[in-house]
Amino acid sequence: MAHTIFQTLAGFFAEYGYWVVFVGVMLENAGIPIPGETVLLFAGFLAYHGKIDLLPSILVAIAGATLGDSMGFLIGSVGGRRFVDRFIRRYPVIAKSFDHSQMLFLKYGQWAVFTGRFITGLRMFAGILAGLFRMRYRRFLIFNFTGATVWAISIIYIGFLFGNSWRLVQQYLVEVNELVLAVVIVAVVIAVTSYYFRKKRTS
Repeated sequence: MAHTIFQTLAGFFAEYGYWVVFVGVMLENAGIPIPGETVLLFAGFLAYHGKIDLLPSILVAIAGATLGDSMGFLIGSVGGRRFVDRFIRRYPVIAKSFDHSQMLFLKYGQWAVFTGRFITGLRMFAGILAGLFRMRYRRFLIFNFTGATVWAISIIYIGFLFGNSWRLVQQYLVEVNELVLAVVIVAVVIAVTSYYFRKKRTS
């Protein structure tokens, strides 16, 4: 399986270059079940071997993820529940993932947009849910962009770090992804707590 994924992605990158990163990430973040995270890992892997450059890969991934989530936001805003019932609930597996993502979004709000890219399912639906529940776009865009930046840098760098073995990249994806998510959450909690106490001290 790993060999098949390797050959398929290698062929796409050889043919289309950075467009594979942009389109793959954009479509997944817009709500289409495409393995965008695997694309980013492979981009890091190729950067390790000098086939593509690391910085352009990260920048393209950030742009694709931000645009994709914004497209999802538009879909949620315009399509609303009618879109969900017509296109998502028709497929039980996708509907189940959507319901789980909705639960997380309702619980954590804007922070679900920020950390959602590290969570399977929520990565696809965060933008749609933000639009569906009428989050202000300016606020959404801030959390969308910063989340996209952290995610793109982390995942591509993981692929680069373990670039000597594609199998190793896949093997450690889940463990490292969870570690990155934990670090991000701790950093957010520290930042919010510090801001709260600073504000309280000055008031």
